[in-house]
Amino acid sequence: MTEAVARAIRTGEHLAVQAGTGTGKSLAYLVPALRHAVTEDATVVVSTATIALQRQLVDRDLPRLAKALAPLLGREPRFAILKGRRNYLCLHRLHTGAPEEPEEAGLFDPFAVSAIGRQVKRLHEWSSDTETGDRDELVPGVGEHAWRQVSVSAKECLGVSRCPVGTDCFAERARAEAGKADVVVTNHALLAIDALQGYSVLPEHDVVIVDEAHDLVDRVTSVATAELTANAVAAAARRCGRLVSEDIADRLAEAGDGLALTLAELSPGRLDDLPTPLAGAVAVVRDAAHACVTALGPERKEDVEGSTARKLALALLEEVHDTAVRLLAAFEPAESERHDVVWISGGVTQDQVRPAALRVAPLSVGGLLRERLFGPRSVVLTSATLTLGGTFDTLARQWGLPPSPAPRRRAEGAATEKEPPADDTGSPELDGPKWTSLDVGSPFDHPRSGILYVARHLPPPGRDGLPPQYLDELAGLVEAAGGRALGLFSSMRAARQATEALRERLPNTILCQGDDSTSLLVKQFAEDEATCLFGTLSLWQGVDVPGPSLQLVVMDRIPFPRPDDPLASARQRAVAARGGNGFLTVAATHAALLLAQGAGRLLRSMNDRGVVAILDPRLATARYGGFLRASLPPFWTTHDPEVVRAALRRINT
Repeated sequence: MTEAVARAIRTGEHLAVQAGTGTGKSLAYLVPALRHAVTEDATVVVSTATIALQRQLVDRDLPRLAKALAPLLGREPRFAILKGRRNYLCLHRLHTGAPEEPEEAGLFDPFAVSAIGRQVKRLHEWSSDTETGDRDELVPGVGEHAWRQVSVSAKECLGVSRCPVGTDCFAERARAEAGKADVVVTNHALLAIDALQGYSVLPEHDVVIVDEAHDLVDRVTSVATAELTANAVAAAARRCGRLVSEDIADRLAEAGDGLALTLAELSPGRLDDLPTPLAGAVAVVRDAAHACVTALGPERKEDVEGSTARKLALALLEEVHDTAVRLLAAFEPAESERHDVVWISGGVTQDQVRPAALRVAPLSVGGLLRERLFGPRSVVLTSATLTLGGTFDTLARQWGLPPSPAPRRRAEGAATEKEPPADDTGSPELDGPKWTSLDVGSPFDHPRSGILYVARHLPPPGRDGLPPQYLDELAGLVEAAGGRALGLFSSMRAARQATEALRERLPNTILCQGDDSTSLLVKQFAEDEATCLFGTLSLWQGVDVPGPSLQLVVMDRIPFPRPDDPLASARQRAVAARGGNGFLTVAATHAALLLAQGAGRLLRSMNDRGVVAILDPRLATARYGGFLRASLPPFWTTHDPEVVRAALRRINT
């Protein structure tokens, strides 16, 4: 992998590398990255999806490598971590106070007797001690509402030259450190902002390494998604209330009320056409926000206090205005030529009532990535999960890369030995950025260390929770394993149902996501071998528990996106319209990625042994089952429940 990364940096040819847990992939890309940065006096950006990996790189891997490589490179390489401005404490906001919200002014007084007030007071105290102002270094953390009182977005920032405390700014200090660094560690969201928004937030760089690259498309999509709510319109009206004439601000507030009433009459879901009342309400919001922006007038540089209020108001107004414009423009082309998907979200979900929102997201981010990320620089993409259905092409298509033109190199025993089913999406673009791929395999002997058990005898999963047969199967597996089970469920409803059922039937402690913070639950699960942990999406990718505490991973069903998921359903339809297999390209790819990530929780160290059990029989019986199985590690496979229960009992004897 190290040689392949060095070659990619040298030739400019993009590289996708699948490297399993335990291969040392971070060292494999950091060594050539540091050499390139120091010898060429260039900057390499390393982007990750999780805070845990950022901390591993900055606190452990890079310090050790910098020291080890210094004699060979002639100096010790420099590195820095850089996040979005919202992640840093803003001293100006801290000292001047958050913008006054009339109905909530007392709530955010740092000395108010409230939970948020106490958190803000702690932030004031922490500001005197912190060297970085980085939110992730505050332990225990604070809620989002409290943090927003002491931080600003890039649009709200006065700028280092205008801000009275600009010379002490934590965010600017982090940017300055990043500007001097050979390697800058950041996250996918900031990488997406730098690539997509048209202004540079990262230092100039010629190489990007995307770790946890399986998450790239979702993170970029999230950055490129906008939302319009009545609350956002009301907040913008309040922010500019004292800066423009009352009638202009009232006009925007009334537009927000109109939007709320209109959304209340409509059901959540994807919009193929914009209903006339909703189009009218959005247009009124757009025009009212534009009138407020115009009324604010030009900035007066000598009035710092007034500039702060204006900047804060303008940030919200422009967001409301630009989102309204984008929503209306989304429906102008013919349906087959649209680039954005629009839907209404909100309503009652998981015992929560969420206000209605109008959301807009790109149908695909492949074109954006091809032009803005892969075009200007060399990119290395790596993860333990990049070959879906046995091929890199599945994810490459989502990244905007052409199908792999040459046979893929692979290590012996790698998952790419299985060919995927054909999925011709019409006339694929064969020309585009040049790229190659490498599967370095895994240090684990999957067929000897793990069993894939597919419960072929069970009925297909239903819509009304877990069938009784699934609960019986789950109880039998957990009992055979003596606990030690991670249950990955497709919904919190199913996770809670399984938790309650097994607490009644088994003596083991059954932890359920939501009972406490996820990190504390994972810690408790790791420390007590007889304990089980059940949960949903974040556990599919975020649990690292080597050793005897985790010997059974159970998935209740194939994790397809919900049929009413507006973005997934729109993407499926778009692929089908081009003559491709929409289900395989979108829904099955989504499921394959999560299945592979979930199965990857089992083997985390060389001595680990255990079972991945999938209760959904469709993995064995459906036509798409081969595609999904080809995405999983090459475990020894069985459909016999007696065989797998006996194996679980043997592991612990």
